Amino acid sequence: MTTTDPDTEVRGNDDEAPQLVTYMARTQTPLDLLALATLWIVLVPPSDFGAASSAALAVRLGLSVVYGIDMTIRVVLARRHWHYLRSNLLGVVVVVFPPVRVIFSLRLIRSLFRRGNLERFLLAASVLVLNGAVIVYLFERDAKGSNIRTLGQSVWWAVTTVSTVGYGDYYPVTVGGKVAAGMIMAIGILTLAVVTAQVASSFFDQSGRNRASSTTSDPVPADLSLADLAQRLDRIEALLAPAPRRTE
Repeated sequence: MTTTDPDTEVRGNDDEAPQLVTYMARTQTPLDLLALATLWIVLVPPSDFGAASSAALAVRLGLSVVYGIDMTIRVVLARRHWHYLRSNLLGVVVVVFPPVRVIFSLRLIRSLFRRGNLERFLLAASVLVLNGAVIVYLFERDAKGSNIRTLGQSVWWAVTTVSTVGYGDYYPVTVGGKVAAGMIMAIGILTLAVVTAQVASSFFDQSGRNRASSTTSDPVPADLSLADLAQRLDRIEALLAPAPRRTE
């Protein structure tokens, strides 16, 4: 059965291949980051790179080599080699078509939503936005009717889009550019939601800590409060009691 999460791939063989577990733990995050950072070069066809098409093709082949080496090492470390290969066919597909590696990178993105990972989340969001800007530039720079002709214009458009401002001075006209624009819009909405939630959570935690510290610094013992209340009641009763009459 094919899986889409490297963690799931490993858990089936934990007791049989501890070396494989160690290797996966050390290489998953770097490979996830590599997949995210090179998303722009694997999604855009090499022909769209113009004079740099040969270099783009070489980089894509280099990524296939890296993923091929990774898959080979995993198969070798697994005790049941052919069983591991058959149960992880998606890893073979990644070697042939590197963009599929982004599916594995979703594990890294999911981990960034955990509390306390705001800086890492913003870093990953920035990487994805820059990927989208480069993708839009490559699709739009020679398209008919396009007004995004330089990488700087594309980055400016991406920044205004992800910030939900959207000046409208630049916009994509190609199908690939519009798909990348949709991705950037989703990242912008998601980033706004995550930042808002993190800020609200920080204020809530700070308020709770302040209440806890004030309670700790000024404790009111229950026995003392009850004794004070009893004394006050006695004084009130004494004041309300009628004065004794004098006998002549």
